[in-house]
Amino acid sequence: MALIKVNNRGQSSDFSTEIGATKNLIINGAMQVAQRGTSGTATGDGFYPSIDRFKWRSYGGAGRASFEQSTDTPNGDFRYSLKATVTTVNSGLDQYDSAISQVIEGYNRLPLGWGTSTASSCTISFWVKTSIAGIYSVSMRVGSGGRSQVQETPSLTANTWTKVTLTFVGDTDGTWLTSNYGTNGTGLILEFNVGRSNAKNTTTFGSWIGSNRVSSDNQVRWIATSGATFYLTGVQVEKGSTATDFEHRSFGEELQLCQRYYSKASQYGSAWDAGEKQKGSFSSHGSSNGWFGPIEFPVTMRTPPTMQQTGTQSYNGSTWTSWSSVNMGARTENSCYADCSGGVSTSNGQSMLFQMYWDANAEL
Repeated sequence: MALIKVNNRGQSSDFSTEIGATKNLIINGAMQVAQRGTSGTATGDGFYPSIDRFKWRSYGGAGRASFEQSTDTPNGDFRYSLKATVTTVNSGLDQYDSAISQVIEGYNRLPLGWGTSTASSCTISFWVKTSIAGIYSVSMRVGSGGRSQVQETPSLTANTWTKVTLTFVGDTDGTWLTSNYGTNGTGLILEFNVGRSNAKNTTTFGSWIGSNRVSSDNQVRWIATSGATFYLTGVQVEKGSTATDFEHRSFGEELQLCQRYYSKASQYGSAWDAGEKQKGSFSSHGSSNGWFGPIEFPVTMRTPPTMQQTGTQSYNGSTWTSWSSVNMGARTENSCYADCSGGVSTSNGQSMLFQMYWDANAEL
């Protein structure tokens, strides 16, 4: 009898790791997963301080914020929120905006059909609380920045949880078809703006603009107040013009979706070079102190990742000895290799226990 494959919720028909079968295009919208640690501070533009899949954008400007996995939430439906706090202000109306962003992979944007004559609208819903009252902006744009749409939130009351729902009309412009449509590249950039510049602001809301615009002229300059806080949770982007209940995924499901973009050997929720190291077996090769071994990633990653490692040691049966040279390279989306030398002297082909910290980064 022939076997019939049945794909689970969240799997695509070809059993890839994309999330096209779920209604929420956002990964980790309930802020459950924080592989890098429960708190951290952005040191530059495009930095992921803490909560998986949410990064800090400053466009090269001075503004910086810390991210924290907070238990301050609007109701019992959510356990965690992302808490952002201004650590370095940017008070000038220059070319630099500030935002909290998630980049949606091209494979996952496919259900919207943007760039075609049958483009669908999508609706974003989220809970937000901020210490700075006023109007904020949410933007969506193509990866190249050539098309964008900006929406305004209602005027938010300070230190009060508010649910916001905004509908973005579908874009029939063909620019999307030439911007990683149906690939593992940048499919859609979503940003919650917390600053305002004179370069990327607009007075056009609810329709597509043929340029890179990310904020409203009415946007509050949250980034100009040291210590200002901004909480976010329950982020959902779904097809259609109606917001439905938030799609809760299990922690295990959400973690696997996040690991497509970032994974590590060190202890969950700690810095990548803290906690328990990965241990395993390497085989010696060539010279008497050369070692080689594979590392398998927990899920198929978006692309062969950039690797970093530290704390790499070999064990000779009684003591751990550090290697003098370690070369880490990602061969595929599924595994990498560690080529080590300068450790314990052994004969060619002998096995040896090793330990190291590593992380693999394939973020957009």
